[in-house]
Amino acid sequence: MLTVLRQLVADGNQAAVLELVSKLVKRNVELERMLAETNAGRGRKNEGVSTAQLELLLETLAREEAEDLRTANEKLQEAAHARQKAAAAEAAEKPAKQPPMRRPPPPELRRVINKIPVPEAKRACPQCGGERECIGHDVTEVLDLIPAQVIVRVDQREKLACRSCEAEVVRAPIGDKVVEGGRMGSALVAELLVDKYHDGIPLNRSKQRFARMGLEIPGSTLADQVAWAAKLLEPIWHAARDAVLKAPVMHLDATGLAVKDRDVEGGIKLGSLWGYVGADTALYLYASTAKATGQRPGELGPEDFLALRTGFTVADAAGLFDASFKRPGIIECGCNMHARRYFVKALDRGDTRAALPLAAYKRIYEFESETSGMTFEERLAFRREKITSVFDELASWCESYKPHEPPSSGLGTAIRYFLNHQVALRRFLEDGRIPPDNGIVERLHVRTALTRKAYLFAGSDTGAERAAIAYTVIGSCKLAGVNPAEYLKDVLPRLARGISMDAAAEFLPARWKATERPTFAELVASGR
Repeated sequence: MLTVLRQLVADGNQAAVLELVSKLVKRNVELERMLAETNAGRGRKNEGVSTAQLELLLETLAREEAEDLRTANEKLQEAAHARQKAAAAEAAEKPAKQPPMRRPPPPELRRVINKIPVPEAKRACPQCGGERECIGHDVTEVLDLIPAQVIVRVDQREKLACRSCEAEVVRAPIGDKVVEGGRMGSALVAELLVDKYHDGIPLNRSKQRFARMGLEIPGSTLADQVAWAAKLLEPIWHAARDAVLKAPVMHLDATGLAVKDRDVEGGIKLGSLWGYVGADTALYLYASTAKATGQRPGELGPEDFLALRTGFTVADAAGLFDASFKRPGIIECGCNMHARRYFVKALDRGDTRAALPLAAYKRIYEFESETSGMTFEERLAFRREKITSVFDELASWCESYKPHEPPSSGLGTAIRYFLNHQVALRRFLEDGRIPPDNGIVERLHVRTALTRKAYLFAGSDTGAERAAIAYTVIGSCKLAGVNPAEYLKDVLPRLARGISMDAAAEFLPARWKATERPTFAELVASGR
């Protein structure tokens, strides 16, 4: 190839040189794409496309695209890249950042004093031989770990009696436990739930871990504790359902959950965990199938749940929701992550034209990242000023390409998805409360996917319903920025003593964090 290029240059054939280099660049882009696909198959799939990749693809596209579509390309490219040029010019004026300093240990961590004495051989003064006195300490903070321990908590309940008469003896209340008559404390059971449904440690590994701490305990006992804890958490789950339904904006999306079922071939069926998110609360509902409506008594499919809902609802464009979104009072809001994903798939299949809409989406999300901390009114004004024009150019580009692109191609599929759902996709430009995508619930599904991979399947439909309750509580803790172990340790014994359904809403993680938590005696005194 180099020999051919040298000969063409020597002959002064510039057109042939440019054609040959263009083919080489195109082939290089194709090889880079194939390499990226291979690497993605070896680990976590990343849908991100770097700015450098987009620039390379757009340069190639500018040379290859037909004349009648160049205008649409240039308009969208200008809308997608103007900010990048301004940012690059601004960055060139800024001085280089200093490397970050080492962060000190978090101030909220417990400090344990570790006194290190001077060795005995060096304590005497070398001049006079007398004992040297301590004049202070050099203090260094070091992060370390105190290993977990299983303890036996000895509850000594005080008993009071009157020696002057034979009045009734009064006793202190029973210590915190999840099950009356049981022998496991709330902190241990809280760790079991968090280990399984947050950290992905199945019960058989928890059993091994406790054995290393000196506690031999059957796996069936651990399973019983999880089941009883989930039963106690049902009022919180019901309160989460009410809170999510009443939220101004609700998100929904599903993920699968394998469930043991002896009546199906292979003994395993695939159920669905439907995730719903409100303002600060998560909710999971289990459905034994992927159908729109529940197939078991009391089971709620997405259509059943949406029948209880009014207001803004963010979802992908699955056909399961079509009937629900035709009902007055419920407003469909599209997910731009899903729309963008189709263009990523087209690019992965080698269609470099998908680089332009991806560049537009990159700019949209760059602008959207700047709205953090704004009020709803400020966010809406900012979106209308900065994002609406980019979104409109993206829609115009799709309209220009639609007549030229077969519906079955990757790019054709992406274009038609965008155009068919653009009313719902642009809904976030009409109200500052609405997010541009369904990312909040999809990110919760990541934790669900990691943990279910560890325990493989639920033992029954009932076990899957318990998992939905646990994921509801832990997901709500994540949204509220609450430590789930600390939350469960505090809430489980309160639930074990009994609370009314009306009081359950006060124990949702967001409220638990924001308010002074009432004691059990206060709840009893108030009649709740």
